Amino acid sequence: MNLSGEDIQNEARRVADELSDTSCGYPFTEHLQVWKVAGKVFLIVTEDDPDLEIITVKAEPHHGDTLRREHAAISRGHYLDKDHWISIGTGKGITPGVVKDLVQDSYDLAQEQLPVKDRPHQAKHRDA
Repeated sequence: MNLSGEDIQNEARRVADELSDTSCGYPFTEHLQVWKVAGKVFLIVTEDDPDLEIITVKAEPHHGDTLRREHAAISRGHYLDKDHWISIGTGKGITPGVVKDLVQDSYDLAQEQLPVKDRPHQAKHRDA
């Protein structure tokens, strides 16, 4: 069973909302919902085109390349640096677990860019 674009977006929102010290808003346009950790973007939910219900997350370049080879539904990041961001849409192999892992990985990458004193110490509701 493939997740719909809306399901992918809702799962990403749910995961992001459970992470420590995150904020959500529309800093760029009314159609891009953005999550940040201590001011660093880690998740963008595209809401302007019902035919393009995607999420965009940070990814290490080599990991992003691997994911794009493994999943036709993963492409270079829309709107952002094509080497450090990936966009995820509906397609074979895109499960809630994949979405959760990609959002968590993106959050972790964004945190790593922060000075140590500004990094969140733990997620609000992380699984043990």
